Amino acid sequence: MNCTKVLDLVYEYSENKEGSKLPLFNQIKISLHTLFCQTCAKEIELLEKTRTIMNEDYFPVSTRFEDSIMAKINAIEESETEESYAIPGGISTRGWVIAGLVLLVSLVTAFFGLDFQNVADESGVSFMLPMGILIGIVLTTYGAFFVGSHLKELTERFGL
Repeated sequence: MNCTKVLDLVYEYSENKEGSKLPLFNQIKISLHTLFCQTCAKEIELLEKTRTIMNEDYFPVSTRFEDSIMAKINAIEESETEESYAIPGGISTRGWVIAGLVLLVSLVTAFFGLDFQNVADESGVSFMLPMGILIGIVLTTYGAFFVGSHLKELTERFGL
């Protein structure tokens, strides 16, 4: 008897769920073959171990297993969407606010410098108008960049 026939017999009776046993003559043939063929003996031994594990040590899937996995996947997706608001290597909201305050203070205090007073006295109103427009443009541009880069955070915070 060759290896293929022996293994076919073993598999055929192992797949039978009715619990019928292998006929005695076939058991003798398989035993004699496995006595001389170590490959088939190992294959049949692995099959028996697998059958034992599946019948005795197998734990069925928990009914809540799918729910817990899906909850973890949803939590990961939510954390990824929250993290997607922040640009990697970008400036945080606190950094934007601090930089904006420094910019505002530096533009406002420019009017109190000694050189500014001399230039303003010589030029008059024709110098004050462009300075006011420049300060307005700088602050408006900075504010537009701040709002544009933090649009999602601001709409969530103020409920817009």
